[in-house]
Order: sequence, then C-alpha cells, then structure tokens
Amino acid sequence: MKKVFITTPIYYVNARPHIGHAYTTIACDTWARYQRLQGREVKFLTGTDEHGDKIVKAAAAEGKTPAAYCDEISGAFKNTWAKLGLTPDDFIRTTEGRHKKVVQQILQKIYDAGDIYAGEYSGKYCFGCERYLTDKELNDKGECEIHLTVPQVISEKNYFFRMQKYLPIWKDMLLKNRSYVEPQGYCNEVLGTIDELIKNGEDLSISRPKTRLEWGIEIPFDTDYVTYVWFDALINYVTAIGYPSTGSGQVDFDSFNDWWSVSHHMIAKDILKPHGVYWPTMLIAMGLPVYKRLSVHGYWLGFADQKMSKSLGNAKDPVELAGKIGNDALRFFLMREMNFGSDARFSEEIMVNRLNANLANDLGNLVQRTLSMLKKYECGPNPDSAAHASAAGIDASLKTMHADYQKYFENFEFHNAIEAVSVVIRSLNKVVDDYKPWSLAKENMADCALLLNTLFRAISAVLIYLRPVLPEKTEALLGLLQVTSASALPQSLGEIGFPAQKLDTWPMLFARMELDKPA
Repeated sequence: MKKVFITTPIYYVNARPHIGHAYTTIACDTWARYQRLQGREVKFLTGTDEHGDKIVKAAAAEGKTPAAYCDEISGAFKNTWAKLGLTPDDFIRTTEGRHKKVVQQILQKIYDAGDIYAGEYSGKYCFGCERYLTDKELNDKGECEIHLTVPQVISEKNYFFRMQKYLPIWKDMLLKNRSYVEPQGYCNEVLGTIDELIKNGEDLSISRPKTRLEWGIEIPFDTDYVTYVWFDALINYVTAIGYPSTGSGQVDFDSFNDWWSVSHHMIAKDILKPHGVYWPTMLIAMGLPVYKRLSVHGYWLGFADQKMSKSLGNAKDPVELAGKIGNDALRFFLMREMNFGSDARFSEEIMVNRLNANLANDLGNLVQRTLSMLKKYECGPNPDSAAHASAAGIDASLKTMHADYQKYFENFEFHNAIEAVSVVIRSLNKVVDDYKPWSLAKENMADCALLLNTLFRAISAVLIYLRPVLPEKTEALLGLLQVTSASALPQSLGEIGFPAQKLDTWPMLFARMELDKPA
C-alpha cells in the first residue's frame, strides 16, 4: 500500500468547532502522520457540509444570509485546524462549484438508470438529523435520541433513491468482508439496520421541495427540488479525488481509483447509518467500489455521562483548551484516553492525571534527567560510545514495540499504539532507577557514560515513534539534538545517528499540571 486516503466527516456548519470535531480531525491527522512516516503518499481530506434546514435557521438567527454564514463558520473550522497544527491536504466545502457539478452528474446518472423516482412520503422529521426517523430511533418521550427533540410530522412529495435494490448486495458484501466497518460492534449494527430497512421496505428520500428549502444543490431533472443533505454531503469524498476526472463525465479509474481503492473514512457513531448504509448503496448504484474501511469512534462524555456537543451546551472549545495545555498535550490526551470505538469521559481531572502520569512523569522525567546527566558529566551525546550492558534488553523492547505499534496504528487503535511506546518509556525509567547513573558516576565514570549514551539513543528512538502523536515537541527536540535514523521506525539502537555535541539548553518537554481550583 503506497497510497492512503483518509477522511473526516465534513462538519456541519450550524455551529462552531468543538472537542468532538477536534477528536476526529486530530485522529485522522495522527494516522496521516503515521502513514507519512512509513513513506506512504497520503491524501487527508476534511471540510464542511453547508446545505440544509439547520444552516438557514442558524444564519437567520444571526441576521446573516446562508452564504455569508457558511463562509464565516467554514472559515472558523479552517482556522481551528491551523491553530491546532493539523495538516489536511484538502478542505472541501459543499457550496463549491466542483462539488455541485459532481452531485448533479451523479444524480442524473442514477436517475437515468431508473434508480430515482418521485413519491409521496409522510414521516417524523428531525431537523437536527435532517432526516425522517423511525419509532425505534425515538426515546420513551418520543424524542430523537441524539438531539432530545420531538420530530415534526411532515408529508410531502419527494424523490427517492431505490436503496432497497442495493441493500441485499451491500449486506452480502459486508458478510463476506466484515472489515469494511470497524470495530466489529458497529459492523453488527449496520447489518441490523440493513435487515430492518429491508423488512420495512424503506427507500431513501433524496430531495426537499424548494417551497420548504431553497438552500441546497438543485436537482438536475426537477428544478423545483434541492438535494437532500446526505445525498449531497456524502459525495464530497469522491469529489475531492477527481470524480469524474475527464471532461466527458466518465470516470478515469487509472487516476481516480488510485485513491478511492485505499479510502478510509473516520466518523463518530452518530452518523453510522448514513455512512454504513446509505453511502455504500449509493456507491454501488454509481458503479463504484465501496470504501476500503469505515472506522467508527465513540462519544466524549461530559458531566453525568452526557455526550459533549454544542446542542447540549457542554462542548469544549479545542483552541481554548490547547491554549492552556498546548497542542501536543491536547493531541496526546485525546488519542490516549479514548479506546477507539468506545465512549470516553472528559474532565479536567482525568486530563490532568493522564498528562501528568504519561507525559510529565514518564516521558518528561526520562528525557530531562538523562540529558541533565549527559550535560553534568560531560560525556555526550557521543556517537562513538559503545553499547551499555542494558542495550540488548532495550533492543528487544524496541523490536516488540515496532511490531505492536504498526499493528495498532494500522487498525486505528491509537491508545494501544501509544501504550506500546509507553511500555518502553517505563522500562527505560526502570533502567535508570536500577543502574543509578548518579551513583555510577562516582564509581565507574566510563560505565556511566556508556549507560547515558545508550539511554540517549533509546530516547531518540522513542521520540521518533511519538512523532505522529506529539509532532511539535518531538520535531523540536529531535532537531535540536540533530538525531537521524537509518529507518523510519528504528528497531535497534544502532539505527540512531547523531553528531558529537555538548549539551547546553533544551526545551522542557512537559511540566506537571495542576487542577484549576475554584475561586
């Protein structure tokens, strides 16, 4: 696999970015950096979804036109990712001309094939989800389980996509290759949803009449209607990689499929149904292969284990949080604390405890005391230093870390990949405690120098593995120490290179944090 294509959902611009948006985007950025470290060519896509009822209402509430409002909020997302140091290769907006053109071409293609038809529909419509909900998707109070609002009953003529025609095909594909949707609990959920839709005979409403909504992409075969938000938004993933990539409107698979064949979508579980059911059936109808993988993560939970979101008023501003603790510390906490696929709890206490334990105490302490003793005893870093007796054990731990780290990263298990590195960091701290270089310096300075230079190599290797998670801190320190590696992910101390140098000063990696006390 020489190329990889990773996407976030395109975020809805009815509100400004919060910690949930930041988690998904940071996770994709971390995975993209890992892939680049492996020497792969990466296309990392994010963007904003800018059509629909909620946008019109949010714009009106601020006294703005939908277009002006979208420009403002889309800009806020772009600025947030830049401030957090994230590195997407493309930022797509559904109001862009390149996207409108593709959506209309795809609609026309599916309509011409007989897979879009006009029909009457009456149902319970959630304006938050921008779709009709079934009774099973409502709580005991008759509310949407996500937005905690009672859906409005709406009856109207709309256009429908013959999803029923393609659901059995997608189900059969998924049963033969369950890795399309991971973790497996979400694959089971998709299969259950497919069965329910087949049982109910439901097709997918793909339009809204302009009498109710004008802010959308016009249906090419009926200008009295605009495109339903999911049949617009989901198509962004293929727009961004050149569908269709020839002037004739035909897909040039030699170009397009280079990226689409290695497409990985990352989403939160609240949009599993559109991505796990609607989108694959749309792709099959379009004559395209289904994505390589859909990776689904859980929610960040705040007070009383409620999902953190703007609609519930308990969301955190990621830029404000990063301003307090730093971009890298925020990345580390989010990537380490959430077991990918499951929900995770967010509180200041949990964050402070995690960062103090893993970054200040383990990594920061190891780096600080090793570099301090190298400086104090004036014994390195020395590239010609022989290996210390501890080197064989360290090399063995690096090989184990290498295998585990790659396995976990490829499977989007960020927390486990970081823990694989943390195991080595803790073992290096144990080497320091066991050999006591501060005492060794008094008894056998030559052996102390071997130990400290071996530890320097080991720390350098660890920092290289942490580059996707802590890009700013690791790049700064590795650059200052002039560290190089014979391979992207070193498996032995001998792969680490650096010039002879005399240490003067270096930036502290991570200081201990204290809980904010109420005034």
